[in-house]
Amino acid sequence: MRGAWAVLGGIALGIGVAWWLAREDRQPSPGQRQLAEQAAADQASEARPSLYRWRDAAGVLQITEQPPEGRPFERIDLHADPAIQVRGDRSD
Repeated sequence: MRGAWAVLGGIALGIGVAWWLAREDRQPSPGQRQLAEQAAADQASEARPSLYRWRDAAGVLQITEQPPEGRPFERIDLHADPAIQVRGDRSD
């Protein structure tokens, strides 16, 4: 008889845990949300086509499609930010 109670208790516990994990009102903590937003932004920036500007051992400026290994480089987006307007008729 004790075995039957253990089985019923295990089933009840399993149902309770399943219910707890399946709740829809769970919200990520602010730290988890910030990490997720940063990861999404990083993936979006990596997905944009870009070039890499860097200097070789002789100090010559190089612009390549792949970043150099072991050297500092600057990433250049191929598509300009839509908020930036380039106008040739201005003289500031």
